[in-house]
Amino acid sequence: MESSSQENVSVQDEAVDESQFKTCKEIAFYRRQKHLCPGKPLYRVLLDTVELSSGNVKFQIINEECKDPLLVEIYELEGKIFRLKINEITPLKPRYQVPDVLIKEPPSLRLTVLEKDADKLVLASVSDDQQVHITVNPFQIQLVSKDEIVLSLNSNGLLYLEQLQPPPQTRKSTLQEKRDGSTDSSKEDQDDFGLWEEKFGSFLDVKTNGPSSIGLDFSLHGFEHVYGIPQHAETLLLKNTSNEDVYRLYNLDVFGYKIYSKMGIYGSVPLLLAHKPDRTIGVFWLNSSETLVEITTKAAVKVLPSPTPDVSKQRVLPQTDLCWMSESGIIDAFILMGPSPFDIFKQYAQLTGTQALPPLFSLGYHQCRWNYEDEKDVEGVDAGFDVFSIPYDVMWLDIEHTDGKRYFTWDKEKFGNPERMQKQILMKKKRKLVVILDPHIKADPLYTIYSQAKEKGYFVKDNKGEDFEGICWPGPSSYLDFTNPEVRDWYADQFSFKTYKGSTEILFAWNDMNEPSVFRGAELTMQKDAVHYGKWEHREVHNLYGFYQQMATAEGLIRRSGNLERPFVLTRSFFAGSQRYGAVWTGDNKAEWSYLKISIPMLLTISIAGISFCGADVGGFIGDPEPELLVRWYQAGALQPFFRGHANMHTKRREPWMFGEENTQIIREAIKERYSLLPYLYSLFYRAHTAAEPVMRPVWVDFPKQLETFDIEDEYMLGNALLVYPVTEPKVTTVSVFLPGSEEIWYDFRKFRCLKSQGVLKIPVTLNNIPVIQRGGSIIPLKTSVGKSTEWMIDFPYELRAALDSKESAAGELYLDDGHSFQYLHEKQFLLRKFTFHKNIFSSRHADGDPQFHTKCVVERILILGMKNHPSVITASIHGGKDKAVAFTYDAKNSVLVLQKLSLNVGIDWVLHMK
Repeated sequence: MESSSQENVSVQDEAVDESQFKTCKEIAFYRRQKHLCPGKPLYRVLLDTVELSSGNVKFQIINEECKDPLLVEIYELEGKIFRLKINEITPLKPRYQVPDVLIKEPPSLRLTVLEKDADKLVLASVSDDQQVHITVNPFQIQLVSKDEIVLSLNSNGLLYLEQLQPPPQTRKSTLQEKRDGSTDSSKEDQDDFGLWEEKFGSFLDVKTNGPSSIGLDFSLHGFEHVYGIPQHAETLLLKNTSNEDVYRLYNLDVFGYKIYSKMGIYGSVPLLLAHKPDRTIGVFWLNSSETLVEITTKAAVKVLPSPTPDVSKQRVLPQTDLCWMSESGIIDAFILMGPSPFDIFKQYAQLTGTQALPPLFSLGYHQCRWNYEDEKDVEGVDAGFDVFSIPYDVMWLDIEHTDGKRYFTWDKEKFGNPERMQKQILMKKKRKLVVILDPHIKADPLYTIYSQAKEKGYFVKDNKGEDFEGICWPGPSSYLDFTNPEVRDWYADQFSFKTYKGSTEILFAWNDMNEPSVFRGAELTMQKDAVHYGKWEHREVHNLYGFYQQMATAEGLIRRSGNLERPFVLTRSFFAGSQRYGAVWTGDNKAEWSYLKISIPMLLTISIAGISFCGADVGGFIGDPEPELLVRWYQAGALQPFFRGHANMHTKRREPWMFGEENTQIIREAIKERYSLLPYLYSLFYRAHTAAEPVMRPVWVDFPKQLETFDIEDEYMLGNALLVYPVTEPKVTTVSVFLPGSEEIWYDFRKFRCLKSQGVLKIPVTLNNIPVIQRGGSIIPLKTSVGKSTEWMIDFPYELRAALDSKESAAGELYLDDGHSFQYLHEKQFLLRKFTFHKNIFSSRHADGDPQFHTKCVVERILILGMKNHPSVITASIHGGKDKAVAFTYDAKNSVLVLQKLSLNVGIDWVLHMK
């Protein structure tokens, strides 16, 4: 949303002040691990401590220098997942273990001992083809699949765990002892390594529990392509790092973030995927403190067996080495063994949950600005969409709609009758409202939210036990401690209609500034030594803060409806598991071509990390887009999961009709195409919800064996049927689109003609559209016309667009429910139609038991692309009825068959025979 700059910095400043944020060399735990963990093996297994149970294998490892053993636990989980936990055995106090992110404690399988001697322990998986090899001295773990080493841990000797210590007054400087045998505390060590306090600019972070960082290296054998660990404004393919520049996962409010940077921005998902043609694996590092990831890809020599003695064959294989480092917590790592990309998505969802099924309206177009001024402004903008025949679903209100930035209130002058505005302006046209709800609460005793929270002790505390106070939009503010379940429960109650005066059932929520943003804080966020529920320091939970606010907000909206209605919540800060609560976006981007371009790999990275409902602000939040850029951004955004136009208060107004008739027409067509595609998009979200398939995904996910796709980031798959290539540069007349798959057939989605090419295809483009290409073998459901909003279109007829593959077959599906309630889940009130075309027979059947949802909707039209033969007659056979002839036309030049005036109810089984 807004700039998080301090008051003396204008929000119009378009360059991020990087001096406000740490470089990796300014992060104390990174300096310590780089200096004190040079890669020599320090740990060995204590074999006499090995314990096997039905749930895991446990043993102790010891560091020869410090003599304090650690506990290692290895689990095999259902679904080809391994879990490794390393913790202190008897810490001075418990170390933080991330709660609430895993949807349940994963069920484990029994590992058995295959081999045990003085040098090695070999564990067999329930699955015959997987083993765990543990080397005793030095301690290492290898995961072996079908006699191939897939991944090894601690093979570079970078395991690091700083054990909790008494305060400096009562302990000797362990660091100094290690370095020179001295027993005197060293001020120099403190300054160098930030053991007990750490300075950044004028800020001092006091570490009550001393140094507590952890680290572990992973070697990925045979892999050189790695992806994931959002959020960064970076390429899809993760790059090698250097000591000066590592990937940082630390949620920060970075206004106008720098692109092609590894610095942390708004969200963090510590999931990394590695891919090669025959396997995909994943590493999920469950830690919510500040985390750094080093990546090094290199060639490794493998010696192959040879029948001739003394003659060895060598093969050079790639290898990617990772080192994960976190400021605190325990080592808790999950290895997802795949082997396919879609297996990885399911394995990760098994741990953290799938994408929540959004209400249908939220897949429409959202109109936002900081700020729509008053009720009259809202009414005028809303009317503009109807005057210019542009569909939209949701009006958004930013912070200025409140009474002095007090959330859950309204400005009495500008929004004097919010209920009337919602009911008479928006609800009457079947549209919705989203309002902003930030986590900072204005320090005002007369503000009910503040006074209640203060009385109940619901704010985060500072290190002296007082309510933490920081500066944000309202001025001095306190921050709700969403890590406390009691606070989340209370916050959810604030959404009741009795409490949130002026709200209605069409009001939904936007959580912003929830990194959390603190204008005068270190790195513009909360002090790490602030204290949360359970006496945990903020450093432990930092990356979870926004996750918890979105959780509480979603619960509030559900509770408000009597647990009947699905919520919609957009959050800026996110973590692993945020997909369960709503949508995310890429934050304060700029109205520049480079930000349109980088938005594609950013969204793809978020998508493969489990969060399908994601988008980037259309047009760019900061600055004024030139008309061509705005048009291109609408065309891209219309074919991405979350579709919102947004703008900074200092920009010129940019509603879709303000750039001349020609541009209005192009934007209108892009938005209308989005609405015609809603049946397909909604069906994709059902796949994301039930099978963890990303809605928007890199091309390599659907073509995992094709090397040429592994670094493609300027085009993407929307589901398995559409390939989209947004135009991201000005004045472009031709684009080079890569069409994957040697056996694939591709069709122009709008012109219906077959594209006679594989590999790179040069496609001419005008300002009117971007390339959208349908994959042969797919059937896409569309609406034949569009309305003012999604709700207007519920009973509009369908078109099915079938594109035939090389076997002259195609398949697809349509998911349909009421679009807003939980009836699909609790009462099985939904339709899942499976469409197939094979051997001149087009059929529709229910794919999930007996249909429990009924609709008046009909399939009115079917297009079959790539139909080589002109049928003489087509008949429709409807279950329980007589066959009837079907009207059709055939375009021999383009091989397109069009079936018209079908009126086939979408909820019943039917078959079309073509002769």
